[in-house]
Amino acid sequence: MGRCNACGEWNTFVEQKIQSGPRRTTRTEGSIPAVSERLENIRPDRMTRIDLGINEFNRVLGGGLVPGSLVLVGGEPGIGKSTLALQAALQIDLEALYVSGEESPQQLKMRAERLAKGNGQCHVFSETSLQAILNQVENLNPRLVIIDSIQTLSSEDIESAPGTVSQVRECAVRLLRLAKETHIPVILIGHITKEGSIAGPKVLEHIVDTVLQFEGDSHHFYRMLRSSKNRFGSTSEIGVFEMTGAGLREISNPSELLINQHPSDLSGSAIAANVEGARPLLIEVQALVSSAVYGTPQRTSTGFDTRRLSMLLAVLEKRASFRLASKDVFVNIAGGLRVDDPAIDLAVIAAILSSTADLPVDPRTCFAGEVGLSGEIRPVNRIGQRLAEAGKLGMKRIFVSPFNRKNLDPGRSSLEIVEVARVQEIPRHLFG
Repeated sequence: MGRCNACGEWNTFVEQKIQSGPRRTTRTEGSIPAVSERLENIRPDRMTRIDLGINEFNRVLGGGLVPGSLVLVGGEPGIGKSTLALQAALQIDLEALYVSGEESPQQLKMRAERLAKGNGQCHVFSETSLQAILNQVENLNPRLVIIDSIQTLSSEDIESAPGTVSQVRECAVRLLRLAKETHIPVILIGHITKEGSIAGPKVLEHIVDTVLQFEGDSHHFYRMLRSSKNRFGSTSEIGVFEMTGAGLREISNPSELLINQHPSDLSGSAIAANVEGARPLLIEVQALVSSAVYGTPQRTSTGFDTRRLSMLLAVLEKRASFRLASKDVFVNIAGGLRVDDPAIDLAVIAAILSSTADLPVDPRTCFAGEVGLSGEIRPVNRIGQRLAEAGKLGMKRIFVSPFNRKNLDPGRSSLEIVEVARVQEIPRHLFG
């Protein structure tokens, strides 16, 4: 039926194969039976990571792809997941198998020619049967397997349609077993739902070793690769790409592309010294404040948490006496990026004040500070990295919390450091 008559929820019926007789663990032919070992007796062999030929991809994975790992890459339709995977298959200097359940070999060839990358060791296989894919891997014995996508695969042991909870779970478990027993890394591409989560059972994200999210606005050129789970590295790294006609291009210094792409005399714009993962990044925050025409004021943000925007507006109203209750407020992060760093609060406040007063902020001024509910400016971490990135890009002044003073060395930075303790001090420093 697919729907529970009691609670009305969909996808609550799951097909399971009933085995007759005693349950036995299936193993590939020729595999050695597993035995328990004392943890202290296990020798930690150093496994060499595989270089994918894409530095930003390697960075997010923790330095490269670990042999025998299972990596899941999710993202919006058209964001570039398949392009990223095919580029990795074409640029890796090893034998790779690219399995597509959505494109024919001829279509993959056309896309590979557009990417202008060449790897004579890349094999393509257009198939959705899990058993056929496992047989092809056994015959070819590649060093990398890419599945595009996990929702298109189906196992003969399960009678339900591809993409259902049972099929996705069964195929993921079989591919995990393949990766661990053969030490062949497997990259899975996953669809996402309307809510933004990866389609299929939540157990899919628990099974894999690494979960990557490919983010960005399809109307902009920039893409960001984040890690939400990584058993073999840090989840604090990000990779930045630019979508071009020849595929994804790595952006080694994205700050230069994300700021100062407008005339300097425009109001409602401020530069934030942000840190994404372990990488300092200067981004432009844009704000527009106008009189509400339709009664209830609008609070809209793109790339920034709307609930946090409402909190910052309440702080301005209460602590700085700015009357914004009858104003529409729109906030946008330039470049189509999505930012979660609380250090961007100070730049959002500055952009809103600039738009309200219709006075521009000096384009060589940046901000790094978190705003509390009492209107205090709280310190942020990695202030040294933020200052270094700002100085490298020609900034002359930075607004920070006075509690960051102990982590600052004014002699090592050419920037003028302006300490602000409360939000009501910001208009005086900005506009005199």
